[in-house]
Amino acid sequence: MDLMSIIGWGGSALVVVSLLQTRILRLRFLNLIGCVILVGFNLAIPVWPMVGMNAVLAVINLVHLWRLLRHRHDVEEYAVLEVNAGDAYLGHVLTAHGNDISKFNPGFTLAASPYAFLVQRGERTVGVVLAHDAGDGRAQIDLDYVLPKYRDFTPGEFVYRRSDVFTDHGFQQVLASPRMRDSAPYLNKLGFHPDGKNLVLDLPQPA
Repeated sequence: MDLMSIIGWGGSALVVVSLLQTRILRLRFLNLIGCVILVGFNLAIPVWPMVGMNAVLAVINLVHLWRLLRHRHDVEEYAVLEVNAGDAYLGHVLTAHGNDISKFNPGFTLAASPYAFLVQRGERTVGVVLAHDAGDGRAQIDLDYVLPKYRDFTPGEFVYRRSDVFTDHGFQQVLASPRMRDSAPYLNKLGFHPDGKNLVLDLPQPA
C-alpha cells in the first residue's frame, strides 16, 4: 500500500472512529482531523466533490467546537436544580447510568445522600451531585457524576461555583469525596484546598 492510500484510509478511519465516541467534544475533534486529512487526500487525487464535502464538514466541526468550548465554563449556560433525594426523575437518571456510576464509585448508595442536585444544560440533564451533612458546617460530596456525553465539560463545577445551593442549608465548607482525589487539579481550580487528608472548599458566607 502506497503512502497516499495510507493517508486516505487513515482519514476515513478517523471519521468512522469519531462517530463511535460517546463524548461530544471528542467526537467533533476527531471528526475534524479526519475531514482535514481527507481534504488534503482528495486534493491530491483530485476528487473535487469529496474535497468540497469534507471542507464543509470541517467548517461545521470547527463551528460546533467553538460553541462548545466557548461555553464550557459559562455559568449562564447551566442551571443547578435541587431535588429531593427520593425524586423519581433523579432515581431514573441514577438507575439508567447505574453500571457506569458503580464502575467509578463502588459501594455508592443514594440512601446516605439527602442533598441532591441536577445540573441542567437547557432541557438536558448533564450531571448529578449528591451530598450529606458531615457535621461542623461541612457538606460531604458523595457523588459527582457526569453523563458520558458531557464528560469533557465537568458540569459538576457549577454546583460548587453557585455556592448558595450549600450555604442555603447553613454549610460553610464542602468536602470532596475520597473518590475525587484523582480530580485534584480540577478541584484546586475551583478553590478546594488541602485540609489534613481532605480537600475542602470554603464557601462565601452571606453578609
